[in-house]
Amino acid sequence: MEIVHKNSAKNGLFIAQEDGQRIGYISYDWFEPDLLGLMHTVVNPEYRGRGVAKALLDATVNYARENGILIHAVCSYAVKEFQNPEYDDVNFFKQKS
Repeated sequence: MEIVHKNSAKNGLFIAQEDGQRIGYISYDWFEPDLLGLMHTVVNPEYRGRGVAKALLDATVNYARENGILIHAVCSYAVKEFQNPEYDDVNFFKQKS
């Protein structure tokens, strides 16, 4: 699996690919220059349960850590995963309080 990052001034994607085919993605919107909203996590049904969503989330979190960005988890998958303390350093709600 390969993860490709596409970013623009308004939003972006982390795309999981296998053999050149898109098998899933995480999309985000820029809320502020140092805050992205993690909006959707989508994995093709035949690839669910194989760690694709986790790999996409980890790629997003690594990008945030490397660039001093916080993440506001909006999609249900990210909200659930962000209950794990390993994400506290980039979790907007943990840093805000």
